[in-house]
Amino acid sequence: MQLIDGKATSAYMKAEIAEEVKQVVAGGGRPPHLVAILVGHDGGSETYVRNKVIACEECGFKSTLIRFEDDVTEDRLLQQVRELNKDDDVDGYIVQLPLPKHIDEQKIIMAIDYRKDVDGFHPVNVGRMAIGLPCFISATPLGILTLLRHYGIETSGKKCVILGRSNIVGKPMAQLMMQKQYGDSTVTVCHSRSKTLKDECRQADIIIAAIGQPNFVTADMVKEGAVVIDVGTTRVPDATRKSGFRLNGDVKFDEVAPKCSFITPVPGGVGPMTICSLMKNTLAAGKKEYYQ
Repeated sequence: MQLIDGKATSAYMKAEIAEEVKQVVAGGGRPPHLVAILVGHDGGSETYVRNKVIACEECGFKSTLIRFEDDVTEDRLLQQVRELNKDDDVDGYIVQLPLPKHIDEQKIIMAIDYRKDVDGFHPVNVGRMAIGLPCFISATPLGILTLLRHYGIETSGKKCVILGRSNIVGKPMAQLMMQKQYGDSTVTVCHSRSKTLKDECRQADIIIAAIGQPNFVTADMVKEGAVVIDVGTTRVPDATRKSGFRLNGDVKFDEVAPKCSFITPVPGGVGPMTICSLMKNTLAAGKKEYYQ
């Protein structure tokens, strides 16, 4: 069993990005500028945005954090989005999800200029990804693809089972894993209503678990030699930790790991690569690689 180290991989990639930014600046260009909009004080979102700001510093990017309270109106948020769309100094920006219930998330995403949509959530980017055109690929699926490539894990012709059908991970991951230039795999998507979920998993060469249920994937669901990618990051109460909680994956790691050829830990697996992928997208936005 080999542990897939997302932390080490992301550090290596951020160093590469930082070197490229240095060259851009040395040539008279400016560093990429990433803006994050954070609404409210959700603990997970606060941590994620803080890590993004740190990653920007490591990559030599300019970063800006715009904060709103929970009671911000939808109109005010849309106004901020429109301002960022027009700001030539801003290469890419993200609106941290989830948003408060009184705000229509899809309405906000639709308002974002797809050329600055480094989260890859706008329908234009989602559609271009689905048919294999250049675009911003959402950060978590892009991070997973990068890990698979970095570790030389063969995906072509393999059976890949994806647990979960979210717009952020499950659906784009399925699209990418079946496309010839990315996964080139035979893909099955399972979810809460799948009656043959365990049987499908037992046949899988690669399992990508993004179902949001701690310890959902157990040893009896995994065949010998499988590759297991754990996207789950549920906060579980833990009195032994200073924070009062620990991050728990969708995979019951201790019993599943011995059966795997490769497996990602939680934390330290997919998480760091998600932020690293956002940096890759922001660099591409700064260079206008996809959209002129």
